[in-house]
Amino acid sequence: MKRFAAEFLGTFWLVLGGCGSAVLAANFGGDGNPLGIGLLGVSLAFGLTVLTGAYAFGHISGAHFNPAVSFGLWAGGRFPTRDLVPYIVAQVLGAILAGFILFQIASGAPGFAIDPNAAGAFATNGFGARSPGGYGMAAAVLCEIVMTAMFIVVIMGATHRKAPAGFAPIAIGLALTLIHLISIPVTNTSVNPARSTGVALFAGSGAISQLWVFWVAPIVGGIIGGLIYKWLGPDRPDVVGDQR
Repeated sequence: MKRFAAEFLGTFWLVLGGCGSAVLAANFGGDGNPLGIGLLGVSLAFGLTVLTGAYAFGHISGAHFNPAVSFGLWAGGRFPTRDLVPYIVAQVLGAILAGFILFQIASGAPGFAIDPNAAGAFATNGFGARSPGGYGMAAAVLCEIVMTAMFIVVIMGATHRKAPAGFAPIAIGLALTLIHLISIPVTNTSVNPARSTGVALFAGSGAISQLWVFWVAPIVGGIIGGLIYKWLGPDRPDVVGDQR
C-alpha cells in the first residue's frame, strides 16, 4: 500500500506543480508581463516536479507517476504485470485530486473562468482547435508517441544499474523539460494519461472528448520505448561487458 500511496502522492505533485504553473503562472499579469513564466517556465516546472518527486518517492515506488511509464517499464521487463492496474489507479486518483485542488485555487481569482473551447484551457491537452498551435490529430498522435517512447528510453537508461548512481532523477526531469519545450505547441504536452485526465475532468466536454488520444498515444509510445530499450539489450546477461 505504501508503494501505491507514493504513486498517488507523486502524481498529485506532478499535476499540481506542472499544470498549476501553466494555469496560475504562465501568463501571470497578462501578455508581455515579465512576471509570467511562459512556455519555458512551464516546461521547467514539469521537469522539476518529476525530479523532486523521484528523489522523494523513487525509493518507495520507483516514481512512475504516469501510466505510460508503468506500461513502458512493463514492456521493457522492469515492472510486473500484477502491479499495472493498482499503479494506474493510484496515479489517476492522484492526478484528479490535484486537478480538483488546482481548480479550487484558480477559482479564488476574480473573474476566473474556463473557456471549454479554448486551446489548452485549464492546462488540458488537445489537437485541432484545441492544440495551442492548431496541429491536427495525426501530428498530435505522432508527437505523443515519439516523445513518450524517448522518455521511456531515457528513464530505463538513467535507472540502469550501470548508470551513474543517484543522477537518474536529474536526467529524467531534464528529459521531461525538453519534451515540453518541443511539444507544448503541438498538444500542450501530455506524455502522461493521468496528467491529461486530472485536468480534463474540470475543463468541459471538449477536453474530455479528445482525452482518449492522450491515453492511447502515450501508452503506445511507452510500450514502444520499453521494447526498444529491451531490444538494445543492456539488461541481458550476455551483453559484452555485463558482469552479472
